[in-house]
Amino acid sequence: MSESHHAAGSDIRFAGGSLTIDLDALKANYAALAKICEPALTAGVVKGDAYGLGIDRVVPALAEAGCTRYFVALPEEGAAVRAAAPDATVYVLNGLFSEESGSLYVENRLIPVLNSPVDVRLWEVISGVSGERLPCAVHVDTGMNRLGLTVAEALSFAEENSLTRAVEPILVMSHLACADQPAHPLNRRQLESYQTVAAAFPGIESSLANSPGVLLGAEYHFSLTRPGIAVYGGALVSGSASPMRPVVTAEARIVQVRHARAGETVGYGASQTLARDTTIAIAAIGYADGYPRSSSAAGIPLRQNGGPGGHGFIQGRRVPILGRVTMDLTMFDVTDLGPDMVAKGDFIELFGPNLPIDEAAEAAGTISYELLTSLGRRYHRRYVGG
Repeated sequence: MSESHHAAGSDIRFAGGSLTIDLDALKANYAALAKICEPALTAGVVKGDAYGLGIDRVVPALAEAGCTRYFVALPEEGAAVRAAAPDATVYVLNGLFSEESGSLYVENRLIPVLNSPVDVRLWEVISGVSGERLPCAVHVDTGMNRLGLTVAEALSFAEENSLTRAVEPILVMSHLACADQPAHPLNRRQLESYQTVAAAFPGIESSLANSPGVLLGAEYHFSLTRPGIAVYGGALVSGSASPMRPVVTAEARIVQVRHARAGETVGYGASQTLARDTTIAIAAIGYADGYPRSSSAAGIPLRQNGGPGGHGFIQGRRVPILGRVTMDLTMFDVTDLGPDMVAKGDFIELFGPNLPIDEAAEAAGTISYELLTSLGRRYHRRYVGG
């Protein structure tokens, strides 16, 4: 594995946290998913600044792995993808905000995902002004009740546009709500609804499967799949270990090691009382860095139900969080490592190869998507591979 010459964020000499982003692992995950989906193509989902890892680094890596189609949420993200991949096809999932936004789409050759009759009319107007039939994607809601035309609206648009040819649909898509629960009956209902709509748009690409949808089988793949979190190392199915390679390793610098006696309390609210003499390692990371307060060991509602809180990994062992995660600091119980095993300046893993990101997320009562996209600006970032 080669180390990139580019590092971002804080200077490692002064940073409280460090992120190592393995672009070779990212490419390997993409390639493995693309192999599963063949003969369907596999897109790169890079919304949220490539799940917090940086469009400018992730998109070139995915392009090297053979990715030619990308999905973002917002047009400015699309412009960033266009800069990184000049020849790619770039879809904008959140649709059109206004007629004035049309220039950004046209100038950057972005393809809006039309989510409503209002979006359809806006794109028809923008196409008319441009003097050409501009490409678009059509999103139909098949059970998510988030974005998308209803099935009836999508069928009506297909019939109307076949006559007017006002715009040029090049993709029809929907989104699975429960694919991470393979036995959920909504998966089959969504598939059947989507098949009805896809048949009304012959000759263009069709897309239904997200990361867990890939594992539902070939009938869910159609001609284009859109795996997201799995490319970044997250699990495909709820409650199952991820088969993907970890992409991100998050670590925090130990800034002090202190000793406290049994019966003393730790942190805000005196929420945790020590049951034994304890060695505490204080790490320079907290919720200002996107390390969730809900990972705390005690003193917050999510932990009142008996959940154990989060862990770190240092010197070959998992160590539990003590007390509450604070804005800039988190305390870990390193007593069981023995004396003098942890020192000021050491780094503790928050998630990565030894502590899976999905496990860290579950301990915080959230999902790996949120951990990645919440990563703050204060980390030193090191890109390797790619």
